[in-house]
Amino acid sequence: MQMFRIRKRQSIRGLTLIELLMVIVIVGVLAAIAIPTYSGYMTRARRAEAKTALEQVRAAQEMWRAEKGSYAIDDGGGTAVTKLRTTMGAPDTTVSKYYTWDLTVKTATDFTVHATPTGGQPADEWLEITQDGTKTPADKWRK
Repeated sequence: MQMFRIRKRQSIRGLTLIELLMVIVIVGVLAAIAIPTYSGYMTRARRAEAKTALEQVRAAQEMWRAEKGSYAIDDGGGTAVTKLRTTMGAPDTTVSKYYTWDLTVKTATDFTVHATPTGGQPADEWLEITQDGTKTPADKWRK
């Protein structure tokens, strides 16, 4: 005779509020670490595009000098940038939506190529390379 029936308690499945809050905290901590790391990576990748463009302009100037005896200068026959782009394969002055470059020719043996950040890259610094390969700021070229 069974007077008392013992019922088996069925397990209730689901998340408690504490478990849900812990998951949210963990996701928040991971995001706080990942987002700045990703942003830094993207800044360095965009900077690499500008470095490549500056090196290409310098190489184009060296090719011009090898053929003509001096670096391309601004004269009545067109600007130095146009000459380098059309004859020596220098890149467009807008590297991407993040950098632009310009060329300053001081003399027939002295020039500087300068990249300026634009668009989504304004917090980054400018980059510069001279005819002898001097790169400034040095820390931005190393990274």
